[in-house]
Amino acid sequence: MSQLASHFKHNQFCILLEYLSSAKGIAVPMSLAEFPCAITLADRVHADSDLPPLECAKTFPSSVEKIIHYSGKGRDITDFETFLKLTQASGQKNLLLLTGDKLKGHTNGQDGTNRTRYLESVNAVMAAKCYGGFHIGVAFNPFKYAEAERDAQYLKLHKKIKAGADFIVTQLGYDMEALKQAKAFLNRHRYPQNILACVMPLSLARASFMVKHKIAGIVITPHMLRVLAQEKQDGRTENAYKRCAIQILMCKYLGFAGVHLSACHKPEEQKLLEKYIEQYRHYGLQELEALWNALWQVETKKELVPELAYYSRQPSSSQLIKYQQLHFMHKALFESKIAKGVGHFIFKASLWENTPAAKALLKTEFISKQGVVGCESCGQCRLGDTLYICPETCPKGLANGPCGGTTLDRCEFGDRECIHSVKARLAKAVGQTDVLKEKLIPTVPIEVRGTSSWKNWYLATEA
Repeated sequence: MSQLASHFKHNQFCILLEYLSSAKGIAVPMSLAEFPCAITLADRVHADSDLPPLECAKTFPSSVEKIIHYSGKGRDITDFETFLKLTQASGQKNLLLLTGDKLKGHTNGQDGTNRTRYLESVNAVMAAKCYGGFHIGVAFNPFKYAEAERDAQYLKLHKKIKAGADFIVTQLGYDMEALKQAKAFLNRHRYPQNILACVMPLSLARASFMVKHKIAGIVITPHMLRVLAQEKQDGRTENAYKRCAIQILMCKYLGFAGVHLSACHKPEEQKLLEKYIEQYRHYGLQELEALWNALWQVETKKELVPELAYYSRQPSSSQLIKYQQLHFMHKALFESKIAKGVGHFIFKASLWENTPAAKALLKTEFISKQGVVGCESCGQCRLGDTLYICPETCPKGLANGPCGGTTLDRCEFGDRECIHSVKARLAKAVGQTDVLKEKLIPTVPIEVRGTSSWKNWYLATEA
C-alpha cells in the first residue's frame, strides 16, 4: 500500500504539493502545518516537451511520496501501456490520470496532417486497473454553471469511478458551494472514493495570467480580479495565503481527504501558508466561511461564479427527431437478430479481403455517415453508446464524456458547443442518462482506424 493510500485509510488529511518538471530536486517538507505531505509531478503543463514526471521523480529522495501525473494529450493507448511498464519498474504506485488540456501543437487533420488524438482518462483508468498494482486518481471539474455542462461532468465522474478510480482531485476553483456539491454527490451515491480539492494562493498576477491565456476550466470572475487588484494597491497581498489557508481548513471540515496545492513550492510561500493555517486552525466552519466571504467581499454568493451562470436549455426538435430516426435505424440494422445474421453472412465472404472491395465499402460507409454524424472512419463506431453524436466531432475525440475545459457549454477550443453538453441535454429529454453514466466505451485501436466499422461490427457479433 502506498503512503498516500495509507493516509486515506486512516483518515489523515494530507497536502499534495504540485511541482512542475522545472522544479526537479527541490527540498520537500514532510509535513505542512502538521498535515503529511506528498508531491505531485505535473505532466506537460508548461510545454508539451516538458521533462516526463517519471524522470523528474528520480531527482527527489525515494523517501518522498510521489503522485505521477499522466496527460493523454497527443498520446494513445500503446503509449500509456509503455508508461505503465516504466512506472511499475520504477516502483511508483500513485497515478493521477488526466485527459489533458489542448495540446499546444494540436492539429485537426483538415490540412493534410495527422489529427492529434487524446487518450481520455476513463480509458487510461481501465488500462491501469487491468494492469494492477496502482493507486489511481482522476480529475473532476465541479465548477460548471450550465445545466447540461454540469450534468455531463457528473455523468463522466460516474464512469471514472466505475472504471476503477481510487481517488478524485478537483479542478482549481474558489466556489465553495460547488465543492460542497461534489462531496455531497459522493455521499449520496455512497461512493467510497476519497476526494481532494485543488487550491492555490491566488495572486493578481496568477489570476490575470489565467484570464489572459484562457486557462481551460478555471473560473476567475471580474469581481475576483477587482478584489485582487485592490489588495495589491493596498499592500495586502498576503490575503492570497490567508484565503488559501481558510479554503484548506474548510475542505477538511467538509470531509475532503486533503488538498492538491498548486503554485506554492517555495519554502517562504509554504511557511506563510503554514502560518495562516495555524492562525485559523481552531476556527469553526461557520467562522471560516464568514472570513472567506469577507476576504472575497461576497455579498450575493454570485461574485465567484460566471455572470451568465445557472441556465438550462432543451434539445431542439430537430435534434430529437434525428435521435429517434437514428435510434430506430440502429436497432433495425445493427441490433436485431436478423440484421446480425445477415450482416455476419455477408461480411464473412472473402470478397471483402480484396483491396478494391474494401476501399469501396469504406468509401460507401463514409459518404453515408459523414454528412449526418461527422464520421471519420474510426472503424469502431460508437454511435449507439453516444446517442448518435459522433465522438470524432469532439476535437479531442472523447467518447466517454467531456474534458474539464468547457465554459458555459462551449468547447475548450472555443469554436463550437461541447458535444457532451448536447448529449447530456438530449439524454435527459429521451430518458437515456444511464447510457452516458454506465457504458464504458473502449479506446479505438490504431490499427482499426481506416477500416469499415460495418464489417468490424457484424464480424464481431454472432447471429
